[in-house]
Amino acid sequence: MVALTGAGVSVPSGIPDFRTPESGLWANVDPMEVAHIDVFEDDPARFWSYYRPRFHSLGDKRPNAAHEVLVELERRGLLTGVITQNIDRLHRTAGSQNVVEVHGSIDRSTCRSCAASYAIEEVDALFNDAGIAECSACTGLVKPDVVLFGELLPEDAIEKAQELARQADLMLCVGTSLVVHPVAGLPQLTLGHGGRLAIVTKGPTPYDDDALLKLEGEVDAELEAVLSALN
Repeated sequence: MVALTGAGVSVPSGIPDFRTPESGLWANVDPMEVAHIDVFEDDPARFWSYYRPRFHSLGDKRPNAAHEVLVELERRGLLTGVITQNIDRLHRTAGSQNVVEVHGSIDRSTCRSCAASYAIEEVDALFNDAGIAECSACTGLVKPDVVLFGELLPEDAIEKAQELARQADLMLCVGTSLVVHPVAGLPQLTLGHGGRLAIVTKGPTPYDDDALLKLEGEVDAELEAVLSALN
């Protein structure tokens, strides 16, 4: 089994998803105006005016029961890996060993000029008076190691994700609407190679009719129930 997770898996940890009206991360802001690579390069102060508070809000978040169930399934040898669209690093914090972060992670940021790398805890000290994170070594622009709009996904990450999807007897999709490509095409790889799908997420997905099982409750409660059934 392989797990494919999206923003919904982190909602019980206090992290909003993207598209819920009023409360979602994109509810009151156009992501193309704050989280696009062109904005970072042309107006880094504007970019960081959105991302710096997000760093602060994510830094103290902890894994929830959904993350912990996936760790336990991996420990038991039932789960071979986690493919996640999330940048919050909570799967790794929870203890998952084989994690493919296809959209990158807030864990580190990198200078675009000299490639100096900074842990998330170090970034706050890099901001100048204009609200821009500058490299302490060369004053180059520092960018979070996350995939912004307008950027391609890391080739090695998407290749690993595709290989996990092709090999999966079962893909467990958790907290994802399965509409953002190319990740949304991974379930089709599993189906095309004879595997099956189970979906645990609120709202419809394009794969509902193909899934053996669709659960629409809270993801942490649903996965805890799955683990209890296995016990």
